[in-house]
Amino acid sequence: MVIIQIFIAFLFDKVIGEPKNNHPLVIFGNFANKIEATSNRAQSTRIDGLTALLICILPTVLVVAILQLAVFDSGLIGILFSAVTLYITIGWQSLFEHTSAIVKPLQQGDLDEAKQKLAMIVSRDTETLEEQEVVSATIETLLENGNDAIFGALFWFVLLGPAGAVLYRLVNTLDAMWGYKNERFLQFGWAAARFDDLLNWVPARLCALSYALAGNYQSAMQSWKTQAHQWKSPNAGPVMAAGAGALSISIGGDAIYHGLKEAKPVLGVGARPTPQHILEAQSLINKALFIWLASLTVLLVAI
Repeated sequence: MVIIQIFIAFLFDKVIGEPKNNHPLVIFGNFANKIEATSNRAQSTRIDGLTALLICILPTVLVVAILQLAVFDSGLIGILFSAVTLYITIGWQSLFEHTSAIVKPLQQGDLDEAKQKLAMIVSRDTETLEEQEVVSATIETLLENGNDAIFGALFWFVLLGPAGAVLYRLVNTLDAMWGYKNERFLQFGWAAARFDDLLNWVPARLCALSYALAGNYQSAMQSWKTQAHQWKSPNAGPVMAAGAGALSISIGGDAIYHGLKEAKPVLGVGARPTPQHILEAQSLINKALFIWLASLTVLLVAI
């Protein structure tokens, strides 16, 4: 049953794509903004952030969990409920659409258009980036969000069903909104960042391993082993280092956020990437996804 639900969810994502109007995650994000606006005061503490996080996620997760139990033995209804829920929590085609939109202007020599498209999916400043930096930033977000938008949700769906996928995606969304180490969110966003680290620890490492298996295994594992710990995020480090190594390229390096330069290590091995490597990174994610689906099929059939 589970593998059928997964295949239907990815089929929906491939054929339908991301919901264009009133996406549940957009609605959730608007709600979270209102909670943050009323809860994040000048002297907010970690407890305030934790309380806000629970207010945001618990009602939705509990409703999904109740529905999940209600339709557990309902045949087609149960399958469709689970498949649609997983479909809403993944962003496979959306990730590829946003990054492909950067490749086209790069191939046409329109760097300004490429930077505008990149600015839609990253938080770093893009105005002063050179072409190679645009390419590197695109691949970095592809590799990291391959875990966040695909493999993380899939892992928790297999483990806990629709409620697990929803829990993961909502926490991941709050981390993206609140998990900044600036004055506004340093304390308030602490809980969202730590919960996201916790939920991502296992899937991020499975994602990194699948990148290695899908590409240059030796370079991927070496990069993971020697470089991942240099990245600030305990989960993005393994994913991005292994992904860059699997592609035999180097990514990372210093980046500018809100006008301030932030030192970041170089990850991977080999030359700096070209626009073609963005497409190769997409292919790597697809190969890794095939490995996951094939492994899950064998595992679930055996069980």
